Amino acid sequence: MEFNPYKQIDNNRYREDFGFYFEDFVEGIIIEHRPGRTLTRTDNTWMTLLTMNTAQLHFDAHYAESTEWNLPLVDSTLTLAIVTGMTVNTISKKVVANLEWDKVKLLKPVFEGDTVYAESEVISKRESKSRPTQGIVSVETRGINQRGDTFMSFQRTVLVYKKGRAPNYEIKK
Repeated sequence: MEFNPYKQIDNNRYREDFGFYFEDFVEGIIIEHRPGRTLTRTDNTWMTLLTMNTAQLHFDAHYAESTEWNLPLVDSTLTLAIVTGMTVNTISKKVVANLEWDKVKLLKPVFEGDTVYAESEVISKRESKSRPTQGIVSVETRGINQRGDTFMSFQRTVLVYKKGRAPNYEIKK
């Protein structure tokens, strides 16, 4: 399967058009999402502040030294958000709505300074029964660190547009 993320608009003009339409998803394919993202202490601190997470394991290095990890752990909701975000260009750029996150598993700790990557496997797809211009796609996404360890996995189901059915976002000239 070839996918061209650039749509020719005119003779010498192209538009970025990332994201799979319903028809582009094939059960069993695995998509590696790049680039990766190195998580910083600032990322971790901001997430704990934004979410009012007061677990000192995420932001108190002195406290974290006394735990089995010896280092602050990255807030797992931050890793979930970043790994999900890494998948958007392909999985949900043409989304109507996210329908479900399921089977979220935190398999290994993530530390400040780790670089995270993501990959998604298409596990199912079907046409929507109530929305003929859209389809339902489920993927299993895995978060993988710079050492190749899978630290997280989850399933996500999205409602996506079929080709030629997405909203038009032409700029009026």
